[in-house]
Amino acid sequence: MSHTLARRRQTGPSAPSRPNGVVAVLALAGIVVSLMQTLVIPIVPELPNYLDASAANAAWAVTATLLAAAVATPVVGRLGDMFGKRRLLLVSIVLLVSGSVVCALSDSLVPMIVGRTLQGLSAAVVPLGISIMRDVLPAERLAGSTALMSASLGVGGALGLPAAAFIADRYDWHMLFWISAVLGVVALALVGLIVPESTVRTGGSFDLLGSLGLSTALVSLLLAVSKGGDWGWTSGTTLGLFAGAAVVFLAWGRYELRTGRPLVDLRTTARRQVLFTNLASVALGFSMFAMSLVLPQVLQLPEQTGYGLGRSMLAVGLILAPQGLVMMAMSAVSAGITRAKGPKVTLMIGALVVAAGYGLSIVLMSEVWHIVLVACVIGGGVGFAYGAMPALIMSAVPASETAAANSLNTLMRSMGTSFASALAGVILAQLTTDFGGHALPSENGFKSVMALGAGSAVLAFALASFLPRRRTAVEPAESSDAQA
Repeated sequence: MSHTLARRRQTGPSAPSRPNGVVAVLALAGIVVSLMQTLVIPIVPELPNYLDASAANAAWAVTATLLAAAVATPVVGRLGDMFGKRRLLLVSIVLLVSGSVVCALSDSLVPMIVGRTLQGLSAAVVPLGISIMRDVLPAERLAGSTALMSASLGVGGALGLPAAAFIADRYDWHMLFWISAVLGVVALALVGLIVPESTVRTGGSFDLLGSLGLSTALVSLLLAVSKGGDWGWTSGTTLGLFAGAAVVFLAWGRYELRTGRPLVDLRTTARRQVLFTNLASVALGFSMFAMSLVLPQVLQLPEQTGYGLGRSMLAVGLILAPQGLVMMAMSAVSAGITRAKGPKVTLMIGALVVAAGYGLSIVLMSEVWHIVLVACVIGGGVGFAYGAMPALIMSAVPASETAAANSLNTLMRSMGTSFASALAGVILAQLTTDFGGHALPSENGFKSVMALGAGSAVLAFALASFLPRRRTAVEPAESSDAQA
């Protein structure tokens, strides 16, 4: 069976005549979608003025994207397995373009939230792209291509910040969304012209009840996590959402185990390789976002604080941009190690490099070059780790479930970033210093969050150690239980 699948991927009718073009286009699409995460960061402080709304209401322009992405990722992944991954990839990019246009035409809160929600619904582009690669690329190209596609999540975010800051500093803020719309149209056209449709389908009927249950649970959980700091962690609303999420998750899990065509195959998800890869993804998502929260603040705080570096938002973006390039470069190295030693080793190396980068930050955070070094080391580790995850997932699930499994893994990373944002917010709110009558996060607060990021990376290393020993990346999952 495994030899048949490997041969079909190399010589089957869906094999593309231009594999380099397919990889480049899919990676571009991933980068364009990941730009949505950093697009509004330079204008967040001004959004209340731009939209004539309170700061709390304007924050929904960010929260809406997070919630929409959480709902869309597993649902669109399953639809891609059923009805065609390229088809759903095109639909996702259309949603991104539509959301960008709506935001570009917005001058009030409601249309902005609608547009940002549509942008969030495009979040499944990366797992869909990885799944297309598995189906249409030659086996020997798979490791490097999926590593690059996976790393595009971080690359787009790292490169998008300086670009967004530059545009927001020199042009009307609506230009950010017009440019994202144009990039989306380019990606849409290239995918339509170059990327072939995969012939691997599951068929069957869509699990509507399962999708509603999972969406309700995820929205309740992430809403509590993202807004708990504003509402109060012990408020009735926050605790009610946490309790509701727990109850719905339990009911949803019981239903998914009993239905014939589940949205998420929990039995496959419980396999050791899939389970521990997803757990490590949560830890690494947490670890990566800790850096994203701390380093920009340290760079922007006034030098008079004694630990701030007093740089502008544009300078911050330029200082942090090299990490995206390092992440992209390391994805190729990650693929080489995966081919030679297996994805488990690659993931463990990446986690250790990330932990080492955070360790450096404890003693090196007083100069700009310190920040560049720390960001690049952590970014390199993330490139290693993120490059290994698709190989681990795809070697443990059937080809017909690739999009759903990769989408769930992407969701796990996003969950980690959400938890990091909430916990870091609590820490930084508690460890403050007075500066001109204003409470600012203290140096010890920043170091505590970075230490937490290091600990999370070490946890990812420990979780990865429980993964099964090496198996060829193209081996089908039917035998994975025996090896788990």
